Amino acid sequence: MRLQLHDFSGHPFQAELSRELAGRGHSVDHVYSAQYSSGKGVLERTAGDPDLLSFSPLDSGAPFQKYSALGRLRFEQAYARTWLEHNRRTAPECIVACNVPLFALDQFRRAASRSSQPWLLWHQDLFSNAISEELTRRLPAPAAAGGSSLVRRIEAGIVRSASQVVAIGEEFRLAYRRWGLDTGHVSIIPNWAPLEEIVPRPRSNAWTAANLPAGPELRLLYAGTLGRKHNPLLLSDLLRSARAAGLPARLIVASEGEGIDMLRADLQQDPDLPVTLLPFQPAADLPDMLGSADVLVTILEPEASRFSIPSKVLSSLAAGRPLLGLMPEDNPAATDILAAEGYVGQPTEFGVAGAVAWLRSLNRDPAAAEALGAKGRALAESRFGIVPIADRFEAVLRRAVPGADRADDLRSRPAHAGSSRFRRRQQDAAA
Repeated sequence: MRLQLHDFSGHPFQAELSRELAGRGHSVDHVYSAQYSSGKGVLERTAGDPDLLSFSPLDSGAPFQKYSALGRLRFEQAYARTWLEHNRRTAPECIVACNVPLFALDQFRRAASRSSQPWLLWHQDLFSNAISEELTRRLPAPAAAGGSSLVRRIEAGIVRSASQVVAIGEEFRLAYRRWGLDTGHVSIIPNWAPLEEIVPRPRSNAWTAANLPAGPELRLLYAGTLGRKHNPLLLSDLLRSARAAGLPARLIVASEGEGIDMLRADLQQDPDLPVTLLPFQPAADLPDMLGSADVLVTILEPEASRFSIPSKVLSSLAAGRPLLGLMPEDNPAATDILAAEGYVGQPTEFGVAGAVAWLRSLNRDPAAAEALGAKGRALAESRFGIVPIADRFEAVLRRAVPGADRADDLRSRPAHAGSSRFRRRQQDAAA
């Protein structure tokens, strides 16, 4: 099958899926935004990649203005035009749309409907919920209500129009039903982390030597986006509280944008606090960066918990380090942290106080900390195997494209004949 997997954000596990599908004999064009800053995956061909894999960064030519309503709309319109032109040139049989902003995605779905283009919505966030929260903050109640109704209709129309939908949690299917949608074309496939890229690394490594001071510090690492669904000041509160409790804590944050600027301004009030603030790090450095930490931290605000499941928790599990989450306990990511025996507290001063008590117990018992990290890695290995995950995506893709079974003869070829793990097993056996 000739596929386009369009992950606007360029995250690691989507790129892993593209590699696996290309290894199985699909021609895969992995598309992403060259203008969006985030923690990226490996978004270029490597020596071991299948011949059928390519990468296509898109640049709309319009500036990406994340927090300007008018600027953001102009960007999305320009991005949609760039994307549609790319689709016309490459003519994929099926398009997988993931993390594409709402208004750009709506323009695409209209074009797909006109051309009868099969496509799959890989739904990572309920955009209309996030936009509605922003409208409520900015506009009078009547205007905010009208705007919220509009964006909800747009997102419902996108879900309805997709040939197939892959949602990352049951909360999405429940939301669709509240919107009055049929969910017969919806499958649930939770997110994961690429186990072969994110592996447990020594605490002292090349990245540590280049970026952190030596010493017996308790390293608290946050790596990822700091957007409107996060309160960056929780991180500085956590550091101050840990230091006040006598813990030799250092805060390390790798992020970019408005959130880290807010955090930097707050921390300047206490210039003696041990803090390392960094931009997003290259994909090749991600395992060493995560491995440098003693504890990996995730934060999420209560209103965002209804529409967001932080995938950074999954990378933290794969990295084999203890996890600390300041977030509502009913979020699926909180469930993952608790399954790894990490700490979850509300994103409040009381949650921070509980986190500090947990950190004190962890700091007193390094063996227990190591055991928690190993438990998280074992949990990741039990759930994040790319072969069964890609099997499920292939099944959804066959449903999205009429006649795909006949065109690709997927059922007649050996299972996983092209997959990366199968090739490695063959090479090991030959050796």
